[in-house]
Amino acid sequence: MNTLLLSALAFVGGVFLAMQGGLNAQLGVLLKNPLLASLVAFFTSACYAFIVVVTTVKDIPTLPQLKQVPYYLWFCGGLFSVLGIGLYYYTIPKLGISTMISLGLCGQLVFSVVAGHFGWFDLPTQPINYLKAIGVAAMLAGIILINQ
Repeated sequence: MNTLLLSALAFVGGVFLAMQGGLNAQLGVLLKNPLLASLVAFFTSACYAFIVVVTTVKDIPTLPQLKQVPYYLWFCGGLFSVLGIGLYYYTIPKLGISTMISLGLCGQLVFSVVAGHFGWFDLPTQPINYLKAIGVAAMLAGIILINQ
């Protein structure tokens, strides 16, 4: 897949995340509990993912392959997902969607630049250079302008 198509898919994914944040925050307000909205979202997501996996996956991992996965990888992603999404659903009704999403993206971007610099999570190292630093500074300036 070429970079332009992948970039478009990433952009659309961001739109979907903002949409689900807004819709599920509204669900959390109506249910009077953002964690209950998270539970509903994760349950329905699991159902959709199950359907996609059953209809598309051809190679199921073997038991020895499953045993090679470090135990923390089975649990930590889900924990951070619940915490992050729960915080989105809690703060969107209080801050507004543009403020929450801009601050959330800021947190994601700053963390990803640092994690990429050090190669955390066994991902490729992407050193911080002056262009990335300028980009992060520009993003921070944009967030300040968005939230004024």
